[in-house]
Amino acid sequence: METDKPGIMDGKVASFLSASLKGISQVILIENVITGLLILIAIMISSVYLGVIAFLSAVIGTLVGKFGGANEESINQGLLGYNSVLTGMALALFINGSYTWIIALAGAAVAAIFTAAMMHFMKNTEIPILTFPFIVLTWFILLAAYKLKALTLSSSLVPQDLTHWELNITGKVNLLDGIFHGIGQVFFLDNTMSGILIFIAVFWGGRKLGLYAVIGNAAAIIIAYVLGGEHALIVLGLYGYNAILTIIAVSAVFKNQHHRYALQSGIIAACLTVPITAGLSAWLLPYGLPALTMPFVLATWLFLGARKVMPNL
Repeated sequence: METDKPGIMDGKVASFLSASLKGISQVILIENVITGLLILIAIMISSVYLGVIAFLSAVIGTLVGKFGGANEESINQGLLGYNSVLTGMALALFINGSYTWIIALAGAAVAAIFTAAMMHFMKNTEIPILTFPFIVLTWFILLAAYKLKALTLSSSLVPQDLTHWELNITGKVNLLDGIFHGIGQVFFLDNTMSGILIFIAVFWGGRKLGLYAVIGNAAAIIIAYVLGGEHALIVLGLYGYNAILTIIAVSAVFKNQHHRYALQSGIIAACLTVPITAGLSAWLLPYGLPALTMPFVLATWLFLGARKVMPNL
């Protein structure tokens, strides 16, 4: 009997690590251990600190799911971890102070609970919760910094008066930087090597998914440029990452098996994230908040909801 225990324990550890890595890959709607590992390496290349936070956040999200008695299938698919990963990384970036990492990891734990609650509230709608828990939780914690002395916002989050806002469309648009930064910005990264590795991770999860990511990113860059978006934001990939997530969600992950126009609707949804991003960013300027992945959530919910009435959409 005793000789079986190490094997059982090794199996449990491997299963737990697999679920945690899938929590990272599920950020881009992929359930794949290798994809999660490649993304983790990509984050580490850009910032070891952020990489550690991302991994620990995924572990915490998985642990909360297990201790909370969540459905094993959901845990093993990484569905309790991806909002924790994004929340932990966002708080690590946007909150300053000696105990930032504690706040980030505590946020990751709460994100898992929020995710479980949203799963329950939306189960009858058949609409996925996506990254909504991460967005709302992160916004509230960042706003709380204005009222709680223990929380200090990063200097990159500065409230601005929209009446004095000036659009800056000067400078060249480097398409390669825009493409690779777009995929990297899903994880708050603007490192070209990290972006390349994340693209590889997506293609590993599925060639069609990788192709959709390229198409969605390109569509967003073109639309943002044609509509006169700020060149600096285009190059940084801030118009691309929501489009990538949206086209993968609408065209691949949540499409009907017999859907005829999945790619076309996904491209339209990806393009729609550009004006949504611009409008949402302007709306949030007085609060100094980032748009995060809310354009992705809104565009995806719009199309998935409309499909309930117009199945060919």
